Formats: sequence, C-alpha cells, structure tokens
Amino acid sequence: MCNELAKITLPHDDNLSPEFVNRLAQLPPLNVFRMMTRAPASFEQFLDLAMSVLLASELDARKREIAVLRVAHVTHSNYEWVQHVEVAKQTGVTQDEIDLIGVDGKVTGLDDEGNLLCRVADEISLQVRLSDEALSEIVTRYGERQATELILCCSYFNMLSRFLESTRVQLEDTPVL
Repeated sequence: MCNELAKITLPHDDNLSPEFVNRLAQLPPLNVFRMMTRAPASFEQFLDLAMSVLLASELDARKREIAVLRVAHVTHSNYEWVQHVEVAKQTGVTQDEIDLIGVDGKVTGLDDEGNLLCRVADEISLQVRLSDEALSEIVTRYGERQATELILCCSYFNMLSRFLESTRVQLEDTPVL
C-alpha cells in the first residue's frame, strides 16, 4: 500500500547549519543536493563523487548521458530521468535517441555503441554484475580506464536513483538545468 504522505522532507535553510546553507548556495538549486544534507557526514563526499563522475571522467559526456538515462529508465527514477534528459540534450543526444533509450526491454534502435551503453546500464542495474561479454566489449572499445569509469557511472546513478526514489525527492518547481 502506497502512502503519499510517506516521505523525507527537504530541509529549509533555517533548519541547516550555516556551512550547509553556504555550500548549497554555491550549487545549482537542485532538491537532490538539499536532500543530501539529511546525511551530513556524506554530503561533501557525495558531491565529490558526483563531480568526479560528471566532470573528471575521461568517458565522453554524450556516452555517459546515454548510460545515465538508461539507468534512470530501468530504475524508474523520474527525477533522474527529467534532470538528465536536459543534460543529455546539452551533450548532443537527440530527442529521437532519448525516446529510444526510454523503451521497455532491450534497446536495439540506437547505433551499436549506443545499444552497448544501454546494455551495460541494463546489466548493472538489473543483474548487478556485468556479463563477461559486455565487460570484454567495453574494455576493447574504451580501454580499462574508460570502461571502469562507465561501470562507476552506472553504479553511481543506480545508487542515486535508489536514494532519490526512496526519499521521495520531488522535481523542482521550475527547471534548473
């Protein structure tokens, strides 16, 4: 039975330490960041990991966003999906590709690389362990560093989707990205 009232509320600035208020002011006004302040010991480390995955990886941003959207779709994370549709578009993912990423079942409508990225996201999200065949394919295609970064990206966004959905983080009232 679903209880619409069951949720963890977003803290208001007056319920946060000045340190968190100042830190949030430096970030885009996303509810995910505000919710993370409810786990204060993990807040800065969460931001560090997010920034490493999003900004410091050698994995191409367009490839990353295809994988992120697929994770969001298969984990049913509306917040993650909506936010990353905008990011994906900024990296060159087309609306037609986004529509193909959001299909139920196996993704086969993208090019070979896009289909592979979605397969990796699916296997990590749904089976936890990447198959030997998919692992071999991404190591051959991207090398060990970028293959590892792709796996970390999918793993991170799986963690994030579960956090967002379980805490019931709502989309912002106005688009942020």
